[in-house]
Amino acid sequence: MRVKDLAIRLGVNPDTIRFYTRKGFIKPFKNAENGYQDFSLEDEARARFILGARGLGFTVADIEEILAVSDEHHTPCPLVRDLIEQRLKETEERFNEMQRLRDRMRLAVAEWKNLPDSEPKGRSICNLIESFSHCQNGKEKRETSNE
Repeated sequence: MRVKDLAIRLGVNPDTIRFYTRKGFIKPFKNAENGYQDFSLEDEARARFILGARGLGFTVADIEEILAVSDEHHTPCPLVRDLIEQRLKETEERFNEMQRLRDRMRLAVAEWKNLPDSEPKGRSICNLIESFSHCQNGKEKRETSNE
């Protein structure tokens, strides 16, 4: 089957198939009659695996490593377990960062609701952002107390 056919079967853009082909993850054969690349059912299964791994948050580098182990006829399962734990930790960190960002945005919305607009003056660009008391250089201010 050709790139377009495989892409349709997998529900992806043909460029996705081309990308994984360039990476060497799937290896179509060249049709001697017409010079086109043809993909086998094995290529389809391998592409499904890749898409499934991407859907679980594995990176392209992770997948490359997993496929290399598998291609050496060794089980990649211990590697997969280690990698998914790393990806989960990273995802939880990003999730927590996004929650903190959402909280800062909510505070900004509440603080800015009744503030007047102002013209840029001198070094000022937008008084709303510049005066936002809950955010400094993209990080939350830490309150200190002398108790």
